[in-house]
Amino acid sequence: MRIIGCDLHARQQVLAMLDTTTGEVLSMTLKHEGNNVREFYSTLAGPVRVGIEATGSMQWFVNLMEELGIECLVGDPAEIRAAEPRKQKHDRRDAELILKVLVENRFPTIWQPSKELQDLRSLLRHRHQWVRMRTRIQNALQSIALANGLRRGSSLWSHDGQSTIASLPLAPHTAYRRSELQAMYVKFEAEIEKLNQRVAEQAGGRAGAQLLMTHPGVGPVTALATEVFLGDPGRFTGGKRVASYVGIIPMEYSSGGRQRLGGLSKQGNPLLRFLWGEAAVHAVRRDPELQRFYRRKLIQKGLGKARMAVARKLGIRLWIMLRDQIDYNEFCRRGQRQQRSGEVCAGMPETRYGATCHRPID
Repeated sequence: MRIIGCDLHARQQVLAMLDTTTGEVLSMTLKHEGNNVREFYSTLAGPVRVGIEATGSMQWFVNLMEELGIECLVGDPAEIRAAEPRKQKHDRRDAELILKVLVENRFPTIWQPSKELQDLRSLLRHRHQWVRMRTRIQNALQSIALANGLRRGSSLWSHDGQSTIASLPLAPHTAYRRSELQAMYVKFEAEIEKLNQRVAEQAGGRAGAQLLMTHPGVGPVTALATEVFLGDPGRFTGGKRVASYVGIIPMEYSSGGRQRLGGLSKQGNPLLRFLWGEAAVHAVRRDPELQRFYRRKLIQKGLGKARMAVARKLGIRLWIMLRDQIDYNEFCRRGQRQQRSGEVCAGMPETRYGATCHRPID
């Protein structure tokens, strides 16, 4: 068997390959030019195991290994690096380190989404990018309007508001900028509407997303993003693990009995964290328990922390609904039953904060 530690880069990869039969270790650099990578791996005889660190440009290599029938393990870069106490770091040492943890059977393999989930993630990221660009266009148009005494707020995006800003007497270059921005805004609006329809279709065809949309304030975008970015809900052992995965836990540097907490770690998916924060604003208006929790945190911590606390609680709720394959009404029933029995409600810090349904239970 051949075990390969691969330090993968965009233009090349550095390999440390062990032949378990002879014990020989070979180091080499493989350029990503033409069919060099395919030709090299296709000529390797016998079972082959390859280990790489997770990177943003690794998917083509993972697909190639799957096509060639080669076992490819993807590891956590932070945990792999923690296995090396020395301060020297270069490509050859990185490849040798990956090979070492592979041989010692302590390679920190991470969960990999399926191709279907990766494609759905691309759809959600594409929509989010267009929304961000539309926001920049809106900010530019608002700036032009405010600079010329037009204060319409959100009504600027209505048909009447757009007609009003189009009729403003402006200098030639500013007028040209305004016209171009308005044309781009119309184009982005139409494209985002198409993407919203595609997301709604995908969410409507997935059982998990349909369950999540039963929660007040959760729409197709948030539901689909929660399902495809969390992936298998069973891989999380608790709500704290989910919050840590998304990056809505505080930074901590505690030692010697003294606890030091900072702001959010933000070590997680930024899109899912953003969507949970947006959905939390709508959920507190429709869910009485979340509303009480939000008001309490608003007094204790202020606006920003209260909003993220609700986003965390909402995200844990959605994870529980995915894990147990239950809808919002069933989640409410379980919360009320646990409150009556004196047990801790799943996903809630204390029994008195358990989930209650704002609709009558049959």
